[in-house]
Amino acid sequence: MKLGLCSVTFREKSVEQVIDLAMQAELEGIEWGADVHVPPNDLTNAKEVHKLTESRGMKVSSYGSYYRVGDHSENDFTFKEILQAAEALKAPAIRVWAGVKGSDEADKTYRSNVIKDAKKIGEEAKKAGISIHFEYHGGTLTDTKESAAALMQEVNHANVFLYWQPAVGLSVEERLRSIAVVKPWITNVHVFHWTPEKRLELGAGAREWQNYLTEIMKDHKDRYVMMEFVKDNNVNQFYQDAKTLHQLKEMIEGDSY
Repeated sequence: MKLGLCSVTFREKSVEQVIDLAMQAELEGIEWGADVHVPPNDLTNAKEVHKLTESRGMKVSSYGSYYRVGDHSENDFTFKEILQAAEALKAPAIRVWAGVKGSDEADKTYRSNVIKDAKKIGEEAKKAGISIHFEYHGGTLTDTKESAAALMQEVNHANVFLYWQPAVGLSVEERLRSIAVVKPWITNVHVFHWTPEKRLELGAGAREWQNYLTEIMKDHKDRYVMMEFVKDNNVNQFYQDAKTLHQLKEMIEGDSY
């Protein structure tokens, strides 16, 4: 289990400031977002962000793109542009989204388009040595465990995987069931503690997260567990949450090895 930070956690901060925060929190990697810090149409910047990240002893864990697979109505960039940016950033993975419709709104043709595009980009990224990872998120075809599992089975590509994060509004038991169903495809994990109404400190959800990560890490695969959002976007809260995450890692690895 490698600990990391999603740069979208602090969209308002510079690349250098995000790296400083991750270093202070003793994290290992950063998922750079395509919306602010590493836009796909600036390859010079992407190369510089990689250089800055590596120069501080950290790794680029992934490229957090906003590419909508199979439905390009909301895409500002082509996948080719996304892939070129990921290559410039030297990111080993690209995060993408399974369309723009929830599973209850998508018909067979829509799902088919997402599946076809996922296979296509999975193959294109493979040639560049980069893997593809769907966001596990509402409003897309990965909004339920059943739909996400069916999508992954239908895509059936060795270079296409799935992130996991706790669906807001579900119980701990329901979230654990979701892990059990999609576990074969889970790679990186986005960490936050929310209720439907507000963000909370991670420490308040430490017991829940111990359950989630214990279940996910039973496969002993290498993966990044990355902090995504913190209460009030507060830096001190971020440091406290990072401390909680380090404690969780110690407990889980202590029980597993």
